[in-house]
Amino acid sequence: MEAAEMEVEEDNSLHPNPSFSNSLMRFGLKNSIQTNFGDHYVFHLASSDDSRSMAVSLSTNGIKFYSPTTGQYFGECGGHSSRIHHISFSSPSNPQILHSCSSDGTIRAWDTRTFTQVSLINAGQPIFSFSFGGAGDNLLAAGCNSQILFWDWRNKKQVACLEESHIEDVTQVQFVPDHQNKLVSASEDGLVCIFDTSGDINDDDHLESVINMETSVNKFGFLGEANQKLWCLTHIETLSVWDWKDSRKEVHFEDARSLASNCWPLDHVDYFADCHYSRENDRLWVIGGTYSGTLGFFPVSYSGMGSIRPPEAVLGGGHTGVVRSILPLSGFLSGPSRNNGIFGWTGGEDGQLCCWSSDQFSGTNRSWISSELVVKSPRTRITKRHHPY
Repeated sequence: MEAAEMEVEEDNSLHPNPSFSNSLMRFGLKNSIQTNFGDHYVFHLASSDDSRSMAVSLSTNGIKFYSPTTGQYFGECGGHSSRIHHISFSSPSNPQILHSCSSDGTIRAWDTRTFTQVSLINAGQPIFSFSFGGAGDNLLAAGCNSQILFWDWRNKKQVACLEESHIEDVTQVQFVPDHQNKLVSASEDGLVCIFDTSGDINDDDHLESVINMETSVNKFGFLGEANQKLWCLTHIETLSVWDWKDSRKEVHFEDARSLASNCWPLDHVDYFADCHYSRENDRLWVIGGTYSGTLGFFPVSYSGMGSIRPPEAVLGGGHTGVVRSILPLSGFLSGPSRNNGIFGWTGGEDGQLCCWSSDQFSGTNRSWISSELVVKSPRTRITKRHHPY
């Protein structure tokens, strides 16, 4: 069956306040790919460095690949036997390789040209996150139950295990850009730890500093001219910005959702899906969403007392449930002139991939439905957001 094209009416209720509407950058729904997996979710989106391929992890434990500029379906990979927690085009040796980690205890590498598995590392415990780096660019770090494991990715040999720094699940690990021997880890125990990974790695000698968030950490990312700052979202939707070099808190938003909700006339912000930082413009946005599927990009000021300001972009009329992942393809200020006018993609609990473009490129909003998939389950979908990982 060929893909069916259909009209999508513009939802004027998204902008009931004319002055609010005029202050927004306008983005329309360009494409919508319905994965038709019923109760199965779209979890994570990742783009290759050359923007030729977009990987999509699903709650079927599989990964599908699409063109981020046309939405064309390329193929899929399958092999994980449990939930996929993280995907990334981050292989130091080959930009065509996608890595994924899972609750099945493995990190797998996939060749996106042939959609085949090319390597496997088995940790023997659930893996929630991984990152490539190290002073020699030879380390693969992974966050597991309460441990951080290290391998030399060139020979797949385990070289270290940190097991004293965290006491609960390690939700994320990431080597700091431009500081490749520095590794940051976050955990459900509320701690963010910074390690120096040079030499023989151990808890006693290589733990440089600890940031206590006092509540379970969901995700973090880097910002600032030299990536010396850290934004951090918790599982209770608080937002803070830190200088990780001296463990100094720059701003903390205990009531971040309320601050964001008060900035727009739409529904209450129910959750934060992510943050987005533009290094080119030194700007940070926190991305808030509603259970009905609307997203807002709220600018964050992290100097002085700090503030969360009215959204500069609202993406609505595409998703009907919680959005799990956002993949911007172009910056706000630089505009979506490249990437065929596409601003980015989103994926969510409604099983949809939505493609967004600016009004000047989108014309009339249209969407199309992919026929590459299985029959949709008739079961009722749960609308509340589940455990983020």
